[in-house]
Amino acid sequence: MTVELTPVTEADKPVLANLMQLYLHDFSEIRGLSLSPHGTFAYSYLDLYFLYETREAFFITVDDELAGFALTRFADDAWTVAEFFVVRRHRRRGVARVAAKCLFARHPGPWTLDYDDNNTAAAAFWHAAVPEPIDAGNLPDSRTRLRSWSGKEVFGIP
Repeated sequence: MTVELTPVTEADKPVLANLMQLYLHDFSEIRGLSLSPHGTFAYSYLDLYFLYETREAFFITVDDELAGFALTRFADDAWTVAEFFVVRRHRRRGVARVAAKCLFARHPGPWTLDYDDNNTAAAAFWHAAVPEPIDAGNLPDSRTRLRSWSGKEVFGIP
């Protein structure tokens, strides 16, 4: 199984928008998201990933098949995992862990990520994927923030 990250181009933005709907559908259980009158979930940050160099969008592929996406942004001297999604077919097979390691390897140095405390699967995944966080703190809105350093020794990146 080959897991890769591929940069999302502006031409691929509709594909990313479609995947975002699957991601937000999954989150609707956790965050109580509602559908718009058009039957879609709103995500107001998508265009920003194509306007600013401090934001990056990647497709996650497995053996050249689309399997999810990762969105990152740079702020406060650290890269942040803004959104991270693997479709259900590819979950619990190690795809997300490999994709996360590839993502962290793109920018060695400090990283942060937030996850919703009500998302127990995400909490378990991120604590396994980031085995030695520098800091873990609770945020005021039922989320936890992990800070770590993406060195080879921390993330086991070959």
